[in-house]
Amino acid sequence: MTASATPVDQVPPISRTEAIGLAAAENQRVLELFRTLQPEDWTKQTDCPAWDVRAMAAHLVGAMEGFSSFNSMRKLMRAAGKAKGDGPMVDGMTASQVAARADRSTDQLIAEAATYGPRQAKWRGGVPGLMRKAPLKQDVGGVEETWKMGYLFDVVLTRDPWMHRVDITRATGREMVLTADHDGRLIADVVAEWARRHGQPFTLHLTGPAGGVFTQGTGGDEITIDAVEFCRTLSGRANGAGLLTTEVPF
Repeated sequence: MTASATPVDQVPPISRTEAIGLAAAENQRVLELFRTLQPEDWTKQTDCPAWDVRAMAAHLVGAMEGFSSFNSMRKLMRAAGKAKGDGPMVDGMTASQVAARADRSTDQLIAEAATYGPRQAKWRGGVPGLMRKAPLKQDVGGVEETWKMGYLFDVVLTRDPWMHRVDITRATGREMVLTADHDGRLIADVVAEWARRHGQPFTLHLTGPAGGVFTQGTGGDEITIDAVEFCRTLSGRANGAGLLTTEVPF
């Protein structure tokens, strides 16, 4: 085994308590990134073809508000149902978030992020167990999956702003703030899920401040890639080969 490598089965799942702290920290980093943007940055194109930076920010703020209380979530789901047409619910959700903030100034978006970011992280952690067990259907790589809502609350709703923070930094030329305790923890959880999804042996060398070395089984592919680029590849934003074609939800 590679020295100092972490077997993926030793990466613990993100606990409900841990998820609150990770969500609060990620929402704060998104807010801090917003505050660095200059007027010309908000109109720059992101890696999501339909969104410039401002539209992406509207989605992020909409998710912060939409999952900050039961009432706001109900409103979001109703709006998503109207907006989705024949498409998936997640597309309707994001479309409604962007449309609802079409008239906001960038200063207003920043102020809303400051208000709803902490509130959302706290509310997600307090969602009762029965609701956390409720099923949620979602398409991943062209295959419909059934998730538990707890996976959405604890994992996906933090991965999503993290990935969009990557998108915004790439679009605007900002440096991505990365630390081992926060980003490294989120990426390790992505690695563990990716490994479960494909089930093959590998040794993965992730470079950068949030990277590390991970293994599963013996033999198999040996992959070296930047940690952020690894996540971009699994999200479908960059082309991958071999095991890197296995998608993971963000």
